[in-house]
Amino acid sequence: QVHLGESGGGLVQAGGSLRLSCAASGRTFSSYVMGWFRQAPGKEREFVAAISWNGGSTYYAESVKGRFSISRDNVRNTVYLQMNSLKPDDTAIYYCARDGHNSGNAYYTPRSENFGSWGQGTQVTVSS
Repeated sequence: QVHLGESGGGLVQAGGSLRLSCAASGRTFSSYVMGWFRQAPGKEREFVAAISWNGGSTYYAESVKGRFSISRDNVRNTVYLQMNSLKPDDTAIYYCARDGHNSGNAYYTPRSENFGSWGQGTQVTVSS
């Protein structure tokens, strides 16, 4: 079992940056893919980024490629999402989650249905 807690959200102007953190408890953090998702008001939750167990492979939604960067620290049991060049469309609650079925490799494809152990989320608001 793993428990996740996100932090680092806030209000930022368009073009600005934020760094989200997700701290995990539990001994199995380093064995699995970790991911970030977001949900904007009135919209379904969508995939943002994911990272393999050792950080060797990363995966991004097209809408954030080149602007967002995911990383992890398996010693600190933490996964990060660096968000640059933020846009108003990035406004959402951001969640981290674990894919408890996969460790990740070059052939891995993130599938939302495989992710669980959701955190409580952190609000990101980008003003224009």
